[in-house]
Order: sequence, then structure tokens, then C-alpha cells
Amino acid sequence: MKSDFIFEKLYRDYPALNTAKESISAAFALLLDCYKNNGKTLCCGNGGSAADSEHIVGELMKGFNLRRPLTAAEKDKFNAVEGGAEIAAKLQTPLRSIALTAHSGLISAFANDVDASLVFAQQVWGYADAPADVLIALSTSGNSCNVVQAAKTAKIAGIRTLAITGGKDSKLSALADVCVQLPAYTPYEVQELTLPVYHALCAALEAEFFTE
Repeated sequence: MKSDFIFEKLYRDYPALNTAKESISAAFALLLDCYKNNGKTLCCGNGGSAADSEHIVGELMKGFNLRRPLTAAEKDKFNAVEGGAEIAAKLQTPLRSIALTAHSGLISAFANDVDASLVFAQQVWGYADAPADVLIALSTSGNSCNVVQAAKTAKIAGIRTLAITGGKDSKLSALADVCVQLPAYTPYEVQELTLPVYHALCAALEAEFFTE
């Protein structure tokens, strides 16, 4: 399978990640199940992890390494509007994902009016509407309060959580259904390993669902 080659390259390029192989495989299985069952991912984190959350969404919601044309049936629907064929030819099939970090109006309003520690939890509660949905929770320490609160809310909402953290046991490692504990212990080192992991996960998911 194409996804196997993607992970082989990941471990070849980043041999330190061999210690996290089992959890990375579990993360891939969790996300594959999500998308096979019409779920979506909700991504959150702070600082660099907020940027990574939006980066993940960018890779999932449009073509990453492969083209993702609409199906013939989907393209036919656009014939009902002027210029529809051109629109349909350029649209791409998404793997649905939402960055909970991107809604500045909502985040600032909720932080100001209610509780800043619950800005992600509020969105999880609002968006989680299918059992296959997955919260992707990024925290280099694994203890970021607003991310932990989102994971707690995900559990109550009946969806699963994939956490990506540093190497220490944490609140997120205890809460998450799958926790990828990267073999690094300072924030920038954790972030440097986070990117190749989610790039591999996104590329592998795309390879499972799309062909050139």
C-alpha cells in the first residue's frame, strides 16, 4: 500500500520516531476509521501548535500530494449553474477538517464573555455531531489547559481524541484515545517532530482515498 511507503520514509528520515511507531500506527488507524465513516477532524493547539492545527487542515481539505477531482456525479450537479463546469473542474474533494484556532471572533468573544480556558471546548461541543469525528489535540507539554478541556469535552460528546505531545506523560496522554508521545522534551524540539508526523499522516490518508 502507498501508505506503507510513506511511513517507511518517515522512519528512515527521522529515525528518532521509531520509538513512537506503535502510537503513530494507531493514530493512522484512528483517522482512517474517521474518514471511512464520514467523520471529520477538529484540530486545536496554542502558539506553534495553533499554526500546526491550521497546517493540518490545509493538507486535509485540499490536494496535498495527489489530485482530488470531484466524481462525475458531483460534477454533473454543477451543470445547473452558469459556469458550473469550470467550478467543478477546479474544486477538490476534501477530507473534512476544522481548525478550532481559526475563528477569532468566536474565540475572543467566548474568552471575554465566558472563559478563555473553554474556547476550544465550546467548539468541540458545537461541531462534534458524528461518532466517527476525531479531535486532534496538539500540546508540546500535553497539559495545555484549553486543549485538555477540549479533550474532556470530546469524551462527553462521544468522539475520540488523538493527542500529539512531547515525551512526558501528561493530562492529554491520560485522556486521549491515542497519544503520540514524541521523543522530545522542549517545545521547539517537539514541534520539529510534530510536523513530519502529521505530514505523513495526511499523506497516508490521502493515498488511501485518492489516486492520481
